[in-house]
Parts: sequence; structure tokens; C-alpha cells
Amino acid sequence: MGRGRVELKRIENKINRQVTFAKRRNGLLKKAYELSVLCDAEVALIIFSNRGKLYEFCSSSSMLKTLERYQKCSYGSMEVSRPSKELEQSSYREYMKLKSRFEALQRSQRNLLGEDLGPLSTKELEQLERQLEGSLKLIRSTKLLLDILVGLVVINCFENFIRLSSCCLLYVTDSLNGIISSIEEETQFMLDQLADLQNKEQALLEANKALKRKLDEFGPENHIHQSWEGNEQNIQFGHQHPQSQGFFQPLECNPTLQIG
Repeated sequence: MGRGRVELKRIENKINRQVTFAKRRNGLLKKAYELSVLCDAEVALIIFSNRGKLYEFCSSSSMLKTLERYQKCSYGSMEVSRPSKELEQSSYREYMKLKSRFEALQRSQRNLLGEDLGPLSTKELEQLERQLEGSLKLIRSTKLLLDILVGLVVINCFENFIRLSSCCLLYVTDSLNGIISSIEEETQFMLDQLADLQNKEQALLEANKALKRKLDEFGPENHIHQSWEGNEQNIQFGHQHPQSQGFFQPLECNPTLQIG
């Protein structure tokens, strides 16, 4: 299947246009060189880009001689009345104008890069300085705009971080409030129990004091009862039943002293 026919028209995309120009220019220069070598032909090729940059190829030693030969062959019969010297001078002037333009563009490019500044005059240096200052202003303004955009992005990210941190802080605060409330409830319950225990302790102390007072009131009678029991033990006939600690009973009689 053959290749489809390409419609010849101006390429609208600037980058694609430049790439196509570079490829086809190199191909055309290569074809011109191959034609001059393979066929021993005198070939001259002149190309100007849309920016005015010159590209040329000449198989002979001088482009001017090839152009003069071209003019003699092409315009000799059409301009018989015009002197050949004038044609040569016109072609030469045109060629020199193009060459001067090309060299000026190259010098300007080198000067912008800081090269070959020695031959420049003060006025040219001032003009170059103004041009560089304009370029620097443009670069600085672009850099400032980029810094502002980066700052806005950073601020937006920081605001999002603050919002997220606030949400997390609210969640943590709610959790802590719940924990604190639970601790407060448990603490209050323990305080209530402690107060209840203190009340019970106070009641026991009061009861203990009351019992102690009663014991103090019945103290002398208990002493008489214990003395009588001691004397009764001495007159026993040497026989005593096992008794609980602190209490005993006689064999035949059981005299007791009822108090109260």
C-alpha cells in the first residue's frame, strides 16, 4: 500500500514547523552535496529561514562566481540593454547585503552571550546593555510570577494542613473530654464511697466510746467478782474441770454474784 499524498500547506504549529524546516533543510543540503559529488555538477543552494537566518551550500570555491554564471545564463537574453557589469554589481550588492545581515545576526548573538565585545563602541555597548536589561526585567518578572504562584500553592497546602489538623484536634478534644468526664464520674463515686466509709468509721468510733464508757461504769463490780472467784479456787479439793480461758466453776456449789 503506497503512502498517502501529503497536502502541502503552511504548518500552523510553530514547533512542528521548526522541526520540519530543520529536517528538510538538512535533507536538501545533503542532496545538493550528493548531486555535486556523484554527477560532478556545480551546485549552489541558498536558504533563508522565516527568522532571516542564512543557510548556504556551494560546490565551487566561490558562491559569487556561481551566481554570476547563473545570471549570465538566465538573464543575459532578457536584459540585453543592461550592461553586464551593472548586473554583476547588483548581484554582488544583494549578496553582500545578505551576508552582512547574516554576520550582524551572528555578532549580535555572540554579543548577547558576552563574546567579542572588544570592537563595540560605547553607543553599541549601551544599546546592548539596554537590551540585556530589558531581557533581565522580563526574566525577573517571570521569576516573580513563578514565585507568587509557588507561594500560593504553598499557602493552599498549608491551609489544607491547618483544616486537617483542626479536624484531628477536635476529634482528640472530644475524646479527651469523654475520658475526663468518665474520670470525674469515677472520682466522684470514689469520693462518695470514701465519705460513706468515713461516716461508718465515725459511727464505729462513737459506738466504741459508748462501750468503753459502759465498761468503765461496771469496772469495780467486775473487780470484786474476780477476787471472790480467786479465793474460791484456793479452797477447792484439788479437783477442777476443764474450763474456758478466764472462767471456772466450783465442784459442789456455784455461788455467783449478780451485778446489775
